[in-house]
Amino acid sequence: MKTTIAEVGKYVGQDVTIGVWLANKRSSGKIAFLQLRDGTGFIQGVVVKNEVAEEVFENAKSITQETSLYVTGEVREDKRSPFGYELGIKKIEIIHDAIEYPITPKEHGVEFLMDHRHLWLRSKKQHAVMKIRNEVIRATYEFFNNNGFTKVDPPILTGSAPEGTTELFATKYFDEDAYLSQSGQLYMEAAAMALGKVFSFGPTFRAEKSKTRRHLIEFWMIEPEMAFYEFEDNLRVQEEYVSYIVQSVLNNCKLELGVLERDVAKLEKITAPFPRISYDDAIQFLKDKGFTDIEWGDDFGAPHETAIAESYEKPVFITHYPTTLKPFYMQPHPTREDVVLCADLIAPEGYGEIIGGSERIHDHNLLKQRLEEHGLLDGAYKWYLELRQYGSVPHSGFGLGLERTVAWISGVEHVRETIPFPRLLNRLYP
Repeated sequence: MKTTIAEVGKYVGQDVTIGVWLANKRSSGKIAFLQLRDGTGFIQGVVVKNEVAEEVFENAKSITQETSLYVTGEVREDKRSPFGYELGIKKIEIIHDAIEYPITPKEHGVEFLMDHRHLWLRSKKQHAVMKIRNEVIRATYEFFNNNGFTKVDPPILTGSAPEGTTELFATKYFDEDAYLSQSGQLYMEAAAMALGKVFSFGPTFRAEKSKTRRHLIEFWMIEPEMAFYEFEDNLRVQEEYVSYIVQSVLNNCKLELGVLERDVAKLEKITAPFPRISYDDAIQFLKDKGFTDIEWGDDFGAPHETAIAESYEKPVFITHYPTTLKPFYMQPHPTREDVVLCADLIAPEGYGEIIGGSERIHDHNLLKQRLEEHGLLDGAYKWYLELRQYGSVPHSGFGLGLERTVAWISGVEHVRETIPFPRLLNRLYP
């Protein structure tokens, strides 16, 4: 019976054949222990010298790391294994001998591992992070599909900057300028006016020269947009969505969280509703904590966000930022001209902002004024302004950064480990 490692539990006591790679091995004189992987998981294969043909045992002792094989053997329960099963190997068929594999069980430097990212992905911890990433994506589709959202794909090539910034990758689009998208939000607003509740999931690009553990040049965003949803409605969707994906990982990635030695007790506390603190109160909180470098009107840096987050066991919303700090499209506070109806969701444990969201301006004249103030009242935003002329309604949305969210849930230090092939300030290889 040909199967996969993930499915061996169905065949306890039976012989199965699995296509695998050798991740690692150790042997005594009479027994060889093979750590095997097939992409679906990891399992230990045991080869006992006096139970197999001499050729099988010699192969088990001599095969090199990452050699590809077909192994045939009996599936056995093994309570000592986190996986719960092992394979009593009876037959080994070598598919391809691996040459000297560069990534060994010893410690390697980060740059070495990044240069070999195409191989580093095969390691147990990187495999676990990718599985958790996949679960977050799966749960994302499930959450939004179950809640009446339609997936819409915004363009990657755009003629303008969604947030009016200059941190864009420019390219030529035949005889005019174009940019790699830094957000699909403006297009999602148009889609929400057609479909009510929509979400996108796709790559975004920021030409930001940052080297922090929280930043990537190319990353993936989940961006919902909702017609007839105001500020409070928006926060409710965010906390329900984040709670949903965390609980899905807890339920479906127990083995992977164990491999990463993640403290799941912290994740088990992530249930809606989430606490909130206003920007005004956050400034005062930081001053009381001894941060003398922050004044009202300043944006928060990583140390500020971490200090605020440490006061809570759940993600915390920081609400109502100054108008001057936020993009042109955010709805003003109804009783204050100096702040807008927005919130950033800050993850616990120093992982920083994972969501930015707001109610959007729906009044034509106000949006026109904001575009003019930002020097953006040109042809590139004509279509966006037109949305406010044909049945405009209150609407809200947010963007969740996938890699930061996976880093937090997984407990890994740097976002470079949460995307298969990271693009960093000085890295375009492999």
